Amino acid sequence: MSENNNKLYLLDAYALIYRAYYAFIKNPRVNSKGFNTSAIFGFCNALFDVINNNKPGHLAVAFDPSGLTFRSTDFAEYKANREETPNDIKLSIPYIKAIVEALNIPVLEVAGYEADDVIGTIAKLAEKQGYITYMMTPDKDYGQLVSENIFIHKPARMGNGSEILGVAEVCKRFEIENPLQVIDILGLMGDAVDNIPGVPGVGEKTAMKLIQQYGSIEKIYENINDQKGKLKENLENNKDKAFLSKKLATIVLDVPIAFEPEKLVMEKPNEEKLKEIFIELEFKTMAARILGEKIESVKPKEFQHDLFSGETVETEMGNQMSTQFQDINTVPKSYKIIDTKDKRENFIELLLKQKVVCFDTETTGLEAYQAELVGISFSFKKDEGYYLPIPENQTAAKFIVTELQPFFASPTILKIGHNLKYDITVLKNYAIQTSAPLFDTMLAHYLIQPDMRHGMDFLSEVYLNYKPVSIETLIGKKGVNQKNMREIDIADVAKYATEDADVTFQLYQKFLPLLNSSDSKSLFDNIEMPLMPVLADMEKEGVNLDVEVLKSSSKEIDKEIKILEKSIYEIAGLEFNIGSPKQLGEILFEKMKIMDKAKKTKTGAYATNEETLVKLADKHPIINQLLDFRELKKLKSTYIDALPLLVSKTDHRIHTSYMQAVASTGRLSSQQPNLQNIPIRTQKGREIRRAFVAKNEDYILLSADYSQIELRIIAELSGDESMLEAFVSGEDIHTSTAAKVFDIPLEKVTKEMRSQAKTVNFGIIYGISAFGLSQRINISRTEAGNLIEQYFLKYPGIKKYMHETIQNARKNGFVETIMKRKRYLADINSANAVVRGFAERNAINAPIQGSAADMIKLAMIKIQDVFKQNNFKSKMILQVHDELIFDAHKTELELIKPIVIENMQNAIPLKVPIIVEVGVGDNWLEAH
Repeated sequence: MSENNNKLYLLDAYALIYRAYYAFIKNPRVNSKGFNTSAIFGFCNALFDVINNNKPGHLAVAFDPSGLTFRSTDFAEYKANREETPNDIKLSIPYIKAIVEALNIPVLEVAGYEADDVIGTIAKLAEKQGYITYMMTPDKDYGQLVSENIFIHKPARMGNGSEILGVAEVCKRFEIENPLQVIDILGLMGDAVDNIPGVPGVGEKTAMKLIQQYGSIEKIYENINDQKGKLKENLENNKDKAFLSKKLATIVLDVPIAFEPEKLVMEKPNEEKLKEIFIELEFKTMAARILGEKIESVKPKEFQHDLFSGETVETEMGNQMSTQFQDINTVPKSYKIIDTKDKRENFIELLLKQKVVCFDTETTGLEAYQAELVGISFSFKKDEGYYLPIPENQTAAKFIVTELQPFFASPTILKIGHNLKYDITVLKNYAIQTSAPLFDTMLAHYLIQPDMRHGMDFLSEVYLNYKPVSIETLIGKKGVNQKNMREIDIADVAKYATEDADVTFQLYQKFLPLLNSSDSKSLFDNIEMPLMPVLADMEKEGVNLDVEVLKSSSKEIDKEIKILEKSIYEIAGLEFNIGSPKQLGEILFEKMKIMDKAKKTKTGAYATNEETLVKLADKHPIINQLLDFRELKKLKSTYIDALPLLVSKTDHRIHTSYMQAVASTGRLSSQQPNLQNIPIRTQKGREIRRAFVAKNEDYILLSADYSQIELRIIAELSGDESMLEAFVSGEDIHTSTAAKVFDIPLEKVTKEMRSQAKTVNFGIIYGISAFGLSQRINISRTEAGNLIEQYFLKYPGIKKYMHETIQNARKNGFVETIMKRKRYLADINSANAVVRGFAERNAINAPIQGSAADMIKLAMIKIQDVFKQNNFKSKMILQVHDELIFDAHKTELELIKPIVIENMQNAIPLKVPIIVEVGVGDNWLEAH
């Protein structure tokens, strides 16, 4: 047999499915029908990874059968404590089996036996016939099956590559001489997941030590008098459990199934069937990768939440279900080009008679503050529209655009767009101000379905069953050969552009009633839409960056990197490429031997990612130096050297782009650059803020920052008397919490106590567990549990709030902020505790974080209004989390300070006092 023909891959389906599902638990993949496809997507990735990268000659997928297995007969409590399978996984299984079958891969399933028994039996039978078997699973139990020709293929996880474990790796992992001894270790330590009892008080380390010494459970009991104290007592009292557990942990090798290699040969897949499944699941990228073709999605249904019953009501979105979208070739359209002065005059007269108009700009680029107009499209009736081309000559262009000013300035015409912030920023380049009323379909959908995608093409397919013309069909794919809109025939641009306005107008007609039925219209009208032009103004204004500060910082960090590099070389005893994970792994784990059981990636290299190194920080001094080296390299490449490249050549300022429709909590995010992520925990990170400077010598930066806003909001929402009293009296909340939790006077609180109380205060908001708290502040789990217990005793209102919030979420299917921003929680009633727990943590946190987001948004709107009314030279230029930054004209500084403070403090009237800390300086670091 050739190398590939004798390679057999056996996949443990459920082990891979569960692993995939939980890998996406914090950010599940949900398609337009509201179906969680995480398990299917993750399983397919693992499967296709094997097929494409390992090219096995033979392949099969083993599933656990429904019903009881022989182990349940031996021990009725076997797997009795297992959490119920998440409903999303149950719904995914038929799709996964269908995909496996479409690939013509055999499904192995034997009644009464688990998948590992089937895989073990087949692997041992295949070995006798000269096959090399790879068992794909994350399950440690499979270690007992490993031999010279049988390996575990452990799938990739959290950035680490996959691993191949043979006899040497398994024996090293468990510190044993023979893989079969894995059974004895499992028998002693038991398995809480499968409810295998084991011996109480014997964990993995003790089990490994005993088996290393005696070789087997039988030998341990033959020499039981060697043991002492509690361990001897536990072993003697639980002898039956030890042997029962060993039996339960043993993978049987005589399942009634034949090894028929000819039936496991890799065959050509049924591509049509696979395509059908991918269409239904909306796996477009996977279809392109696996099938090499683009696919369309099945027309979805809309899932509307009944606010009163808490049930989900399924309604058709469109006239009929279809696997084919309508498009510009199947729907009659009336699109007109307005390309003469006479046509333009008649069109503007018609335009000004309308009450509702959708418009869309076509431009030369994506950077709105410097893009030039190519044309503007309009629509105010379904399937009809107009395209007004704009000449390249900027004098002529401004003349034409100015003729449209009465429309854009009209206080009576509702102006609709998709991602309107871009369009109104482009129009600012032509001195055109776009006045309210405005309606952004992207923001409307963000409030209706915050966890879905909000792109126009996607929404058109979902809500209109209509596939718009792709931009790539006009200008080509991204890259050096991509054309400019001005290079395209005007008739083609007109068709594309007018369709965008037409589609967006139809989306408006769909979303307006949905905003009302979801009780989100007030939030839309009073926060999101008024904020949008505020953000456009901030983006247009930009912020001054002192490039020389960053150049100087870059040189200093270069020196520090070289010093660290030299020190690392000296400790290691030789020079090597610190940036190479492979070389670093060999130095740390082979040459320096800083630990025995080092993890390896798929390529066979040692794992040296940040998570791995942080865990090894106390093993050797070189680790902290490596972490410092990486931090400095990242700061240098991501910020210090990158930020100057983003300075505009037009006005020499940085222009970030604020995104309103990304975070489901309501928080703003930014990109190019992402100012929300500039590190502030380390001194080196904070130093980056020194480069953000005032406009010129007539200006100074003013920073206004909410103090402990999320804690104040939880005090407000919970109504807890103790916490409210602490804020009202002006006590430091963390010192106050420490005094209550540790039951000591305020003046007796130490720095360490305050630090622990601070961690608890903020941790509670995010549903921190005793284990999480113990890890965070380096205390035992028992001590952490006691801290949390004392916290809830002293702040009973917070415990009550958390309980009631979760109960209401279970009833309604969502939680909401003070301003009624909703966060929908599909898994809040899941029977699976892990899935449900994640939804519960979101239920507690979303109203707090979302209310803080709404508060600063309202403050920004009010401050901007006052600044404009007074025609101030000072400008609001940055928003980062709970902080606003202003380019304050020095003559206006004392005038705007109280305006900023008052409007931030009173954005949402609360019982709890809101504190705003203000600072000024020539740069952001000084001001903050």
